[in-house]
Parts: sequence; C-alpha cells; structure tokens
Amino acid sequence: MKLTKDTKILIVGLGLIGGSYAMALTKQGYKVRAITTSQKSIDYAVEHNLIESGTITPDPQLISDSDLIIFALYPHTFLEWMEQNGQNISKGTLITDVTGVKLPIIYKIESLLPEGIEFIAAHPMAGREVYGVENATDEIFKDANYIVTPTENNSPQAIEVCEQLGRVLGFASVSKLSPEEHDDMIGFLSQLTHCIAIALMTCNDSPHLENYTGDSFRDLTRIAKINYAMWSELFILNKKNLIKHMEKFELEFTKLKQALQNDDIATMRKIMRKSTERRSRFDKYPCDN
Repeated sequence: MKLTKDTKILIVGLGLIGGSYAMALTKQGYKVRAITTSQKSIDYAVEHNLIESGTITPDPQLISDSDLIIFALYPHTFLEWMEQNGQNISKGTLITDVTGVKLPIIYKIESLLPEGIEFIAAHPMAGREVYGVENATDEIFKDANYIVTPTENNSPQAIEVCEQLGRVLGFASVSKLSPEEHDDMIGFLSQLTHCIAIALMTCNDSPHLENYTGDSFRDLTRIAKINYAMWSELFILNKKNLIKHMEKFELEFTKLKQALQNDDIATMRKIMRKSTERRSRFDKYPCDN
C-alpha cells in the first residue's frame, strides 16, 4: 500500500499519543477513525475535529475497512487486542504502533497476524506530562524523533510507508533501528532518565521544596510526573537493558562522589568537561530527547 489522502486510517487507543496522531493526520487531510474504550474520548475527538468517527467497541466492519491501523496501546493491551480482534483485519492492511519497547512485542504480534497483513513497528519519541485525548497536540512532534524498527520480515514498501507516516506527522527526524538496538537505546535515553527523575523526586522528604527550587531542578524532574501504569510495564519489559544502564550510571555517579570525597578537583573538572562536550552535540540538532 501507499499512504495517500484516500488511505483509510484507524487509530486504536485515543489517548495523548493516539489523539495527537489523529490531530496531525486530520490537519493534513487524511481520513481518520478511532476505536477506544471511552465514549467521552470519542465525543471529544469528534467535536474537536480530530477524527471523522469512532466507537468504543472493536467493530469488525470498521476494522476490516481500514488500510492502515495505528495501535496507540500499552504493550499488553496491544497483544490482547490482536488476540481477540486480529482476525478482522483485512488482507493487505498495514499495521503499526507507538509502543516504547519492541523486542517483547514485535515477534509476538507477527505470530498473531492473519496472512497478508504486515506489522511495521515505530516509536514516536514524544510526550507530555499530562494524559488523555483532551491534551492531544501535534506540536509535540515538531522537535521530536520518530524511530522505525523493522525486522527481516518487513517489506521495503512497509518501511517506506512507516517513514512517510513519521514525516506526515511532522517529526523533526525519522530514523531506523533494529528492535534490539532500539530497546538498548531507549533503556538509556528514555527509561534511565525517568528513573533518575523519579529518584530525585523521592530521595528528599523536606516539605515545601517547590517554594525554594530553581529551574535546574524543575528541568531535571519534569518527567517525574509520570504515568506509573505505563512506565512500570515498560521498565519490566526492558528490564535487562534498563538495569545495565542503571549500573553504568551508578558507576559514573560513584566516580563523581569519590572525587568530591577526596577533594579531587582535577577529576571533577575532567568529568564536567566531558559532560559539557557531549551535551553540546545535542544543541546541533532541533530536538532534545
């Protein structure tokens, strides 16, 4: 298939990301419908012109009539949905996702696919500290990265459509990683950073910290306001990679701590110079994930 304005797009899961996908695609003139569990979310999306129509039940006719299905669900919900409704997807349909881990789900989803249906996984590196379709905005894609994670079972055409989808959505950068590379990279760049933010917010019980803080603490802990249901699942699914990066972080933090204990200014400055040099590379690009 090719992604055109005639492509019938179905989004399954109309939360923040699903709703933001719907907004971006509808603005570009694509026909978007949705399935989600909340009638309130459907009503909001229709009223605000994010989707043409939607339903709270997995309507077989709506599913079979779709050319491209985007799953904006938690990993376990994605698997359950495919087990229960995958048989209604028509031959020739392309499906993709937004999930934050890949290895634990990609091959399981592929094993559930009816003949003639292809799954090409992707990960939008975008989000906010609020949830739900009422907080959806396509602005979150403007400075963000979009990662396509093909397997050897994916066709060049499916990869091309998925990359095109990232560009249509308005992402600043579209790239490719294998599922293995993705999960390792995300364990460091995303999951570890959330762990650090959580630890910062929970390691000091002094009252009224918000009255004394500066921007540095606010910046470092922005992502500590966390969707604990989703992130705890992602942490567990990518446990091996995440623990590996947590241990590397602990080692580096210990170096800095020991330098401080020993009044070793030279070592502290060496670590700081290394940090400054590496961080400056990110400023060359439009996004900072």
